[in-house]
Amino acid sequence: MPTGRVMGKSTNVDFRPRGLRSIVGCQWQRTTDDGPRATDTGAQRNRLKHVASGFTLLELMMVLTLILILASFAVPTYHVATVRAREAVLRDDLYTMRTLIDQFTLDKQRPPQSLEELVEEQYLRGGVPGDPFTRSNQTWQVDIEDVPMGPSQAVPGIVDVHSGSDEMSLDGTPYSGW
Repeated sequence: MPTGRVMGKSTNVDFRPRGLRSIVGCQWQRTTDDGPRATDTGAQRNRLKHVASGFTLLELMMVLTLILILASFAVPTYHVATVRAREAVLRDDLYTMRTLIDQFTLDKQRPPQSLEELVEEQYLRGGVPGDPFTRSNQTWQVDIEDVPMGPSQAVPGIVDVHSGSDEMSLDGTPYSGW
């Protein structure tokens, strides 16, 4: 059986490559099969030592694998969270614009002819909001109908607004139907 020296102790089996016989923490010391020679000086022995610092490839691969597994759980959750946030913004924008359309109709005794008219009359401050899914304020779909203003009088105008997106919501309904 091959023998070697590890930290000055004799061992029966040594599976390390020949020449790299002892390990102390992260320090490798080169020895011969018969140990240090009596003729070696201290300077020669210090030259033979090599400090290996860092991580092994296996350790790095294990850590990388764990990080990727954790990331694979986080990415779908992040995607759902961002879609829910955009849906909340869409609901809020639709509620606000519908409320302002109703207020405009009551105040002016006629419905607005466009969303820009709500901005001009300062019902919407800061302009028409952008659709969170199409990222444009020009894609809103408006419902224009005749609004009765008296017993024999009807005026056409905007009565409702919807998203211009063709995408489906998380609950399976199209955003354009909200």
